[in-house]
Amino acid sequence: MDLSHVHLVWLLPPEFAHASVWLWLGLGLVFMLGGTVKGVLGVGLPLVVVPLLSLMLPTPTAIALVAAPVLVSNLWQTYDSRASRHNLYRFWPLIVSLLLSTLITVPLTLQLPATVLNVMMAVAVITAISLMAFNPKVHIAKRWERWAGAAVGTLSGAMGGVSSLTGPIIITFLMALQLKREEFIGTISVIYLFGAAPLYAALWWYGRLELSHIVVSVVAMAPMALGLSLGKRVRTRVSEVLFRRILLVFLLCIAVALLSK
Repeated sequence: MDLSHVHLVWLLPPEFAHASVWLWLGLGLVFMLGGTVKGVLGVGLPLVVVPLLSLMLPTPTAIALVAAPVLVSNLWQTYDSRASRHNLYRFWPLIVSLLLSTLITVPLTLQLPATVLNVMMAVAVITAISLMAFNPKVHIAKRWERWAGAAVGTLSGAMGGVSSLTGPIIITFLMALQLKREEFIGTISVIYLFGAAPLYAALWWYGRLELSHIVVSVVAMAPMALGLSLGKRVRTRVSEVLFRRILLVFLLCIAVALLSK
């Protein structure tokens, strides 16, 4: 037996302790693809990575493995945004309801069978596809903004607790407020951070996010960075509309695969 392998096994999640080279290769390709999508569209890393990994691994493990890229990227964007304090004040009903809804949903979903989690993940992906495809045009009056934000936070937290995909509903809400580009980026990063932090804290508390998952997640940032670089090149050569359509078809295929898993 390879002694170096024995010493390194404790660093890996149970699913990777005896993993074949194909699983590691698949992990790298999935994160590179997720990075490519984020490089082209600016969003979409968990939307691509988590459902794809769920085809190879248990859904809670798939969610745990995106912890490092999600937390690091949103921490940086939050720090880099000058509008962070204003965003906290303006969107506190959304942020508080998102946090509470996530903390309530995670322990409930962890008790569900794997087949049910796969179906719920597929529904979350289909919801995201629908919002991206139809891009509903809504207008929210100023007096209803906080109430609408609380409802959006609750729905997004429930969706994020199941799949980590909090983004689609929140993006639709923020687009309805017609925020300027820099304000939008600052706002979405703060909200994502307050959605991701309780999600991964809850997974850690219930034993579904361990140091070994974080190790693999950090390693996976390398192919993700490669994908980001590739995505920036693709962005200048391929129409964003065409790329978005291809992505939607691809995600629909993933959702069907999850339903049949």
